[in-house]
Amino acid sequence: MYDNAMFSVGIIGASGYTGSELLRICANHPNFDVKTAVASTYADTAVSDLHTHLSAQYPEMLFEDKDLAPLDKCDVIFTGLPHGASQLVIPELLDNAKVIVDLGADFRLKDPDIYNQWYEQEHVAPQLLNTAAYGLPELFPDGLEDCQLVAAPGCYPTAASLALAPFLRAGVIEPNGIIVDAASGVSGAGKTPQPNSMFCTVDENFSAYGLLSHRHTPEIEQALATEGNGNKREDISVLFTPHLAPMNRGILATCYAKVKAELDTDTAIQVLAETYSGMPFIVVDEKSPSTKSTFGSNAAHITARVDPRTGWLISLCAIDNLGKGASGQAVQCANIVLGLDETEGLSAVGINP
Repeated sequence: MYDNAMFSVGIIGASGYTGSELLRICANHPNFDVKTAVASTYADTAVSDLHTHLSAQYPEMLFEDKDLAPLDKCDVIFTGLPHGASQLVIPELLDNAKVIVDLGADFRLKDPDIYNQWYEQEHVAPQLLNTAAYGLPELFPDGLEDCQLVAAPGCYPTAASLALAPFLRAGVIEPNGIIVDAASGVSGAGKTPQPNSMFCTVDENFSAYGLLSHRHTPEIEQALATEGNGNKREDISVLFTPHLAPMNRGILATCYAKVKAELDTDTAIQVLAETYSGMPFIVVDEKSPSTKSTFGSNAAHITARVDPRTGWLISLCAIDNLGKGASGQAVQCANIVLGLDETEGLSAVGINP
């Protein structure tokens, strides 16, 4: 519909890792023109001074304060802010933008009570929760049509949902007692220094965190409980354990579910292949996926095995947590909302070595 159109873009939270990745992707997007990079802490600092890898693309651009940035002139706004922050700024931006894609957690959960429980704060814009489309196009394509606000999924829920949803929708695994064991690169912790993300803590180390309490748990359950047509099921339960791996970026989710129908490995891979047939960013293969294969791309690599001895399905998904797990997926969603080809500005080809 808008194949030859140009859209002005504003990025709020442009100093962080997801903001940096958005700037990189948009620099090569044929329909996007970045008008403002908002980072109030770095206002009047050159983008190229903080993100030196973007010096060729943005040699003159300065970070701007939110209150002074021309956001009302932007067709597309990406918000990459900590939880609790997006809900304060997005309501005032909806009057002018064609689409806002929020990379934070504020509009992913549909039930404000669940948000309040897991994020330990009251939601100040609950009226927008049911209007926000959940931005996982491969599983929820219809919700992106004609929407103005997109809640881009978290990186862990993206990997877990892509690995498990086809089997739940096919009715071949038990919906309760699902286990998601996933490891992420350190960039998933954000750019603000923390004791557990410092070099001396992370280097040559592998550790679990958020035991029984990680905030992506209800998001994974919500995504798996929602059918493609929007119908909900009530019997989903997930035990989620995240791990921090000594790598810059990437997620590998190893997911386990009890088989409840006749299912072997060949059939499991066929279920994945049929579900994701023709989808440009999903690679279904017999090979075990690796994070390095998705590095720098918007691809998800998925495989599955069925263990006849124990009766368990193992489904694995690898993504780049800043690509398909964040900024790449956000651009993919914006493309769809704007009527562009969903692949514009994005690549399914990873970088190696």
